[in-house]
Amino acid sequence: MITRTLAELAQHVGGQVQGDGATLISGISTLQSAQGGQISFLANSRYRKFLQTTQASAVIVAEDYAAECPSNALIVTNPYVAYARIANLFVGSLVCDNGVHPSAVVSASARLGARVTIGPHSVIGEGAVLGNDVWIGAGCVLGRNVAIGADGRLEANITLWHGTQIGQRVLIHPGVVIGADGFGLANDNGIWIKVPQLGSVRIGDDVEIGANTTIDCGALEDTVIEDGVKLDNLIQIGHNVHIGAHTAIAACTAVAGSTKIGKYCGIGGTVGIVGHLEIADHVQITGMSMVTQSISAAGVYSSGTPLEPNSHWHKNFARFKQLDEMWRRIKQLEAQLEQLNHSLHQKDNQ
Repeated sequence: MITRTLAELAQHVGGQVQGDGATLISGISTLQSAQGGQISFLANSRYRKFLQTTQASAVIVAEDYAAECPSNALIVTNPYVAYARIANLFVGSLVCDNGVHPSAVVSASARLGARVTIGPHSVIGEGAVLGNDVWIGAGCVLGRNVAIGADGRLEANITLWHGTQIGQRVLIHPGVVIGADGFGLANDNGIWIKVPQLGSVRIGDDVEIGANTTIDCGALEDTVIEDGVKLDNLIQIGHNVHIGAHTAIAACTAVAGSTKIGKYCGIGGTVGIVGHLEIADHVQITGMSMVTQSISAAGVYSSGTPLEPNSHWHKNFARFKQLDEMWRRIKQLEAQLEQLNHSLHQKDNQ
């Protein structure tokens, strides 16, 4: 069991202790469920009602709520960030045996760093390079010349195809496929001709990729995911896409080929982004939006219609189809009004 004093946790997150810094903390939980020996947090004012009755030995709070805390408090500027950092302490190191499982297949030309673990039935292809402390789960397939930086972790059933380059401290969840062919086709009189996908995928440091996400290789140049990018589950990244550093994308979003997304962007779930666009740094796109043109300035962008009763939606949809006709009639009325005003003005001057 991992145990830290409250004072040690405060030092770890740059916070201030209110109460007994020697209090031992061995876990973390919600305000409602926490017991003695655990630390909780208040990051959303909607949960303030649970603060007075929590059984937690300590609570991570902003200074505004410290006086309301019935137990020890760890006062920080951003309770949610502090919670994340502390929770990572209690995850601890996964205990596993270093080395290659007898059922794994590792090419003789592959190079393995120190303390590498390769799980059952995994396949490591020719020329692959695995850095120190890389952990490969069961059933993973690494193609030719794949490279993974130090402290990388691949969970079960992941495929990294030929030439994929992975940075340091990258976490990839089960079912991810990186480096499969992009969707490149040429139409020859109604017959689709496959366009060979000759690029690869380059992924930076400290990237996390959620379960069953796919990242296609480039057609000629590489698909690029920069440092610190966080991808949720079930995301499709098309060929030659470039995602800037520290951008986060939520589940079920699809990014079509050759789109460039800037740094520090946040993209909500089930967003569709068409190909060959450019999105500036610090752009936020809300869930279920459809992006059909480039975004050149930072800000929050949305599209789509919110949920409403079906009968209202049908009426509004019918009116939506009449917008073009309504626009033409409004322009006509504006012209008539301008002509009338002009006539009245001339009459006043006579």
